[in-house]
Amino acid sequence: MHQRPAPSALIVAVIGALFLTLTAGPSAAAAPPTPQAAPPAPQVENLGPASAVTSTSVAEQVGDRIWTATSGVSPVQVGAFDPATQKIEQKVALPTGAGAWAMAHIGTDLYIGLYTPGDVYKIDTTTGALTKVAQFGSFIWSIAATPDGRIVAGTYPDGGVHEYDPATGATRSYGAAFPGEQYVRSIAADETTIYAGVGTKAHLIAIDRASGERRDVLPAQYADRTFVATLTLTGGKLAAGLSPTGTMLVFDTANLAAPVEVQTPGGDQYVTAITIDEPTGDVYLGTRPSGTLYRSRGGELQRLGSPYDGAYFNRIFVDGSTIRAELTSEVVTFDEAAGTFSGVDLGAAGLPPAPEQPMGIAATRDTVLVSGKAGIQVHDLKAGTNRRVFLPGEAKTLTPIGRDVYLGVYTLARLWSMKPDGSGLHEFGRIENEQTRPTDDAYDERTRTLLISTEPDYGKYDGTLTEQQIGTGRREVHRGVVPHQSVRSVGAEDGIAYLGGATRNSLGTTPVLPEATVVAFDLRRNRTLWEVAAVPGAQAFSDVVPFRGRLYATTDDGRLAVLDQRTGKVLSTQTIGTSQSRLAIARGRLFGTDNKRVFEFIPGRVPAVTTVVDGLDAQIYGFPVITASPTGDALYTLKGRDLVRITVPKGSHR
Repeated sequence: MHQRPAPSALIVAVIGALFLTLTAGPSAAAAPPTPQAAPPAPQVENLGPASAVTSTSVAEQVGDRIWTATSGVSPVQVGAFDPATQKIEQKVALPTGAGAWAMAHIGTDLYIGLYTPGDVYKIDTTTGALTKVAQFGSFIWSIAATPDGRIVAGTYPDGGVHEYDPATGATRSYGAAFPGEQYVRSIAADETTIYAGVGTKAHLIAIDRASGERRDVLPAQYADRTFVATLTLTGGKLAAGLSPTGTMLVFDTANLAAPVEVQTPGGDQYVTAITIDEPTGDVYLGTRPSGTLYRSRGGELQRLGSPYDGAYFNRIFVDGSTIRAELTSEVVTFDEAAGTFSGVDLGAAGLPPAPEQPMGIAATRDTVLVSGKAGIQVHDLKAGTNRRVFLPGEAKTLTPIGRDVYLGVYTLARLWSMKPDGSGLHEFGRIENEQTRPTDDAYDERTRTLLISTEPDYGKYDGTLTEQQIGTGRREVHRGVVPHQSVRSVGAEDGIAYLGGATRNSLGTTPVLPEATVVAFDLRRNRTLWEVAAVPGAQAFSDVVPFRGRLYATTDDGRLAVLDQRTGKVLSTQTIGTSQSRLAIARGRLFGTDNKRVFEFIPGRVPAVTTVVDGLDAQIYGFPVITASPTGDALYTLKGRDLVRITVPKGSHR
């Protein structure tokens, strides 16, 4: 037991201490702190365009030339391909728009429907003169010419049908094709009727052009489809492609009640292009994902061939015995006698690649991979060069593991792998379960498991967490693991997957829950450990990353929650910006980007956020992109549409 000193002793001790303080020189404890050297400023190196592509989504033949337009690049380039010279003989840059899904022509006038914004341009193909003639909202999915010389358009997100009269300049809106649906994905018209192909719940709406009255003519047995995605109308014959079953229906417009069904074989889910050859009545169609050209003759389906695995047919042109098709980046001609295709690359023909909005990024020891439309740009860090590798789809996730890079590909949630130099590309599986869009990825070293989160197909509910075992190849899909949500983001550590939800399950759905949740899922026991709505009112968690025993979760509206990894208890929340962000760990430090800047979290009870590099103005398609080099000495992200390398100096915040 300690004894208290006598009062007199305490007084003497206090006086003595005060005397020493007043007479002694400055002590080490009392000395002002030594100024800390400012951390070295990060170096930022611009490596040039992150991803450059010639990618098209539409085509129309005017006279003997095939017109097409680029998508995902700025400015949109409209080009006229001459099959005789195999060159782009005319080229027109559009002043607005991010791309085009829609083309039609009236005589020698070509009309192009754009997205963001939904402008309609006319090109006089004889003079090259360009005129903006109308605007229909933000996104035009489809346009068609009527026999009496008008243009009809289908739009998103209003699910509307619109008309433009070139003779008077007047426009007319028929309103939403079907109540509650956002997409008019395809459109066709004759003298009296507009036919609108609707999704995400499939409908085929016949609209009386005079009265505006409408009726759904899609037979009831096809109501479970997601889209009437493709339409063409020739000589009283209307052909419609249904997703996701790869079904084509052929209607007689004089009797719409009894269409003929044509079912494509082999698991194809989409009919992307249909052309009716009026002299013969034959119907030509292109499917994906196989990329196959078929002919339907007298009710029999004949496989003609495929230019390459995964070819995407934008348009098929038939002129007597000549069959041509415009694909993602080339024009091909089919030799029926030989059963072969010959092709001309549109980039080489005069529609050169341009910087696009990238979708994903990954770094290996020697390369940086940037994904975009129908391909991956492989940047060789030593040589300072890059090349493009074709991919039949869009890699939304890229994960280097060992000697390979694993890809989650949209659409159809396909799984591919490749070598870091771009070689050895092959498909090894599909997630299925009505999933189409990979959203994020992570690798758990403890279980040697690649984790991929996904969003379901249009109009569907419940995303998945997919476990892909790297050693055994075993695949396990957990649907609805984040209840009533799609799975936007995934992180992993020590056999636990951390999942960030999004209340919007997929495009075309209405949220079930008022706010998104975060879930911890035990990969070894296949069970949920905890679920929490970590940020009030948050609709999506754009990233979740375990870091130093805590889970950092960012929201799409610029907030951060820090959670206890073990219990899910929310330790702090704060606002760090105004939009979604993605995170990366480098040199034992946590960084992120929101497209405007790269920032660093300084751990603490409430983490501090410091800006590392500002003024990025990154132009992406989808989510922000950032990744660390394998050694952690560099971060890679975007400045505009360029790839930049940011050095990460040694040292860490403790």
